[in-house]
Amino acid sequence: MRIITLSVDGIHQAAQRGLYAWLGKQDADIICLQDLRALESELDNPIFHPKGYFSYFFDSGIKHYNGVAIYSRHQPKALIYGLGFSSGVDMEGRYLQVDFERYSVGSLLAPCAQAENDSLEVKIKFFEDFQALLHKITRKRRHFIFCGNWALAHTRKDVQNWQNNNGTPGYLPHEQQWLNQLFNQLGYADAFRQANTDKDEFSWWPSGVMGKGDGWRTDFQVVSEHIQPKVEYATIYKTQAFSSHLPVIIDYDIDDFE
Repeated sequence: MRIITLSVDGIHQAAQRGLYAWLGKQDADIICLQDLRALESELDNPIFHPKGYFSYFFDSGIKHYNGVAIYSRHQPKALIYGLGFSSGVDMEGRYLQVDFERYSVGSLLAPCAQAENDSLEVKIKFFEDFQALLHKITRKRRHFIFCGNWALAHTRKDVQNWQNNNGTPGYLPHEQQWLNQLFNQLGYADAFRQANTDKDEFSWWPSGVMGKGDGWRTDFQVVSEHIQPKVEYATIYKTQAFSSHLPVIIDYDIDDFE
């Protein structure tokens, strides 16, 4: 089972850069895209509905703002739009989930933030609510894979020149602590690090250009406990850039989700 996640900085631009031609060669079972910056009504072109996949979108209702998508070779039993937070921020085209018999896969676009800005408080509240939800669902007999742009980096080797980026949103002490709790206390795992411990593995460049400036690894596939030993292979595709983020590709020892 191959799952690809990518934050696209605008789906139309990524398509022009060859994203769908590349995806057609990857033999992925599920593809999660974030930051579409398009309404679903603007995605009626066949290129956005790849042959052999069921296509699902969740937009923000606002042009050029947010939006997530999931392509799946298997038809899910249910779709979930948003995470149900009282603040409603997750309903801004930030989260879409497909449910199968025992597995669920989510496409997540977390809020980003600026220092000393209201957006930082929004981000903090979002992850507080998300932590409570993750704690709750650990008791369910269901296995989860959360794919997406988390707008967070975990450890020093996930941020190039981490010394210069201390205090930068996305690598703040409380954000690192949140990920520590997620992985060490709640029982979830960074699937990429289950199979790949290499340094200099970055998925995002704030400069907007791959290799220019400091690289960050902020694009994760986070998996629940049952799935952790099933991670077989993990890589970040670096040959071609479709946005300021790079695709994260992970293979799981799972035959199907039925």
